[in-house]
Amino acid sequence: MVKSKMMKISVFCGLIALLLSSCVSRQKMAYFQNMERLEGNNTPNYYTTVIENNDLLNITVSPSGATEMDLKLVQPFNLPITAAPNVMGNITGQQRLQSYLVDNKGNIDFPVLGQLHVAGLTRQKLIELLKTRISEYVDNPIINVRIDNFKISVLGEVKTPGAYQIEDERITLLEALALAGDMTIYGRRDNVLIIRETEGIKKYAYVDITQSDFIDSPYYYLQQNDVVYIEPNKAQMQSSVYNRNIPIFISVASVLISLAILITNK
Repeated sequence: MVKSKMMKISVFCGLIALLLSSCVSRQKMAYFQNMERLEGNNTPNYYTTVIENNDLLNITVSPSGATEMDLKLVQPFNLPITAAPNVMGNITGQQRLQSYLVDNKGNIDFPVLGQLHVAGLTRQKLIELLKTRISEYVDNPIINVRIDNFKISVLGEVKTPGAYQIEDERITLLEALALAGDMTIYGRRDNVLIIRETEGIKKYAYVDITQSDFIDSPYYYLQQNDVVYIEPNKAQMQSSVYNRNIPIFISVASVLISLAILITNK
């Protein structure tokens, strides 16, 4: 009788240990812990995209007026519109604006104005530069600049890894994770790797998004062509060497064995 009771106690303790071992602590899973640290921090955190080498720039110059003469005056400052090829390389009826490729020295060749150094400028600074130069030929021109190839890549333990085109040229690390469907439960939230290339030099940093102070990190706002990598946690790396369903099988088998022991000892 004593032996039977000891067996039941052992089984009960084993079940409790199994349940506790399967739980993941809040410290490893929850985002934005210790948010109270940010209270009273009213420092604005602005970010403006900077043009880099190999960026594709869509630049259009429009007149302030709408007369035929106004349109003719700005025409030399715009690249011609070309027919867009489809995926097979055949020319379609659709049209697209050509883009300026920023070369490895940070320059573009602009109609009439010639070579311009644009790397390191924000979009607004480039607009101001072009408006000043083109105003020598056209009264009050309207300039629009857009980065055509602003994209980021999210890899590793997320639901939908891949490269994402960003329309508004401004994205945070959290927004990038949201685009990729957020991390899986197997992703390390305390060791997010961000790889960045600036002026041909590759840099990287690790960000802990379980702590609220990462909001002040220079990697909170992503730049064009940044790569975000979510490292698998220890459990995921260990599971890669065997069937991931084995812990489930063990848990089910343990429950069945426990029930059998309890029934037979009644």
